Amino acid sequence: MKRVVVCGTKFGQIYLSALAGGPFELTGILARGSPRSAGYAKEYGVPLLTDPDQVPEVADLACVVVRSGVVGGEGSELATALLERGVHVLQEHPVHADELARCLRAARSAGAIHHINTLYVHLEPVRRFVEAARRLRALQQPLYIDAACSVHVAYALFDILGRALGGLRPWAFAPAPQAGPFTCLTGTIGGVPLTLRVQNQIAPNDPDAHLHLLHRITLGTEGGNLTLVNTHGPLVWSPRMYVGRDADDRFDIEAEHLCLPSATVLGPERAPTFREIVGTLWPDGVRRALGELCDAAAQGADPLRQGQYHLTLSRLWLDATTALGRPELLVQGAPRPLSAAEIS
Repeated sequence: MKRVVVCGTKFGQIYLSALAGGPFELTGILARGSPRSAGYAKEYGVPLLTDPDQVPEVADLACVVVRSGVVGGEGSELATALLERGVHVLQEHPVHADELARCLRAARSAGAIHHINTLYVHLEPVRRFVEAARRLRALQQPLYIDAACSVHVAYALFDILGRALGGLRPWAFAPAPQAGPFTCLTGTIGGVPLTLRVQNQIAPNDPDAHLHLLHRITLGTEGGNLTLVNTHGPLVWSPRMYVGRDADDRFDIEAEHLCLPSATVLGPERAPTFREIVGTLWPDGVRRALGELCDAAAQGADPLRQGQYHLTLSRLWLDATTALGRPELLVQGAPRPLSAAEIS
């Protein structure tokens, strides 16, 4: 069960790149026939399909990399059509809970598997954060989360937090005054107090760009805080600073815990370049997500097993975006990224 069709060729470019390296076989591209899609079909030597009826003839799995209805596309309708034809589907996020429920009903009826891919949870730096957060939770109770993201990837942020905390419920959000490009929310997720800053801005002339950041997350406990500096690393542990006093009421600078480094990088200290992110990390994440879908299909898993979690995730995301309000619309040109050398 390795034959895969990719539906959509904008962000679908990352999926096509992922399939080029195996172990899956790209057997077609489903699109509307744009010159871009035709070019990719020629480049990868696969047929350009234009009808979901053609997909079961050439593939077992489909990656639906088309915007869902909640963000103005027809991805969920396409996913449902493929599921009804018995094709297992990996669908790019975000997806409205109502659309997702329809997909899951179609999957169950046809004996197919439907997974939502939030991508970033499958990247190595994020997986390292989630595993470290789980070990930390086994030692001490989380006291707070301080996070920031772009509105484009808020759905994925909540998935990362849900996995790190072992669940999403209970949650609550309340808006705070906007500060510059960021809108602030306070509340809870998984019962843990949350402060969240979201760049709630979209540039219609280039809607997938102009993000100030993807994700930045700090999980705090009594003993210190764990920070994912960026979606792609590094991951930093900072023990809590505490200087007690000795019998003479002086700072006890000989205490053993004061020998701890004030910050330690967990995993690689060097963050990947943007070329490595787009060319290696993201395709690796797609392959991992596809592997999970393939395993679930081979085991005959109930699509509702993962689906229930994502239904909850989607409802949480909808509550958060309602609290955020409508994004500010921008018209922006390409930014000039600065190197570290220019400010050092």
